[in-house]
Amino acid sequence: MSLEELQQNVDAWIKTYGVRYFSELTNMAILTEEVGEVAKLVTRMYGEQSFKQELSDEEKKAMLQDEMADVLWVLTCLANQTGINLTEAMNQNFEKKTKRDSERHHNNNKLK
Repeated sequence: MSLEELQQNVDAWIKTYGVRYFSELTNMAILTEEVGEVAKLVTRMYGEQSFKQELSDEEKKAMLQDEMADVLWVLTCLANQTGINLTEAMNQNFEKKTKRDSERHHNNNKLK
């Protein structure tokens, strides 16, 4: 699904099942919570912390996938609420990064 379709689908879901959007401030807090859940999983999957119970690699991946989708969902809600077109925003972001970083990473000795 494209970013445009994502924004439309989230908006339709909110209007059908969610009654209304939470406030922007509430969604910002929820986004922070969801990013924290991604961080917790990544810490346990790739860092020194362990899970409280043994999980298969497939279960871990499914959990991470779900949490990343939650982050994208809430970010999309915020974009919809604030009138941000995510397709335009990402295109502009790629352009910015390309201009700024076209040689930067190639010249970074830490990456070699």
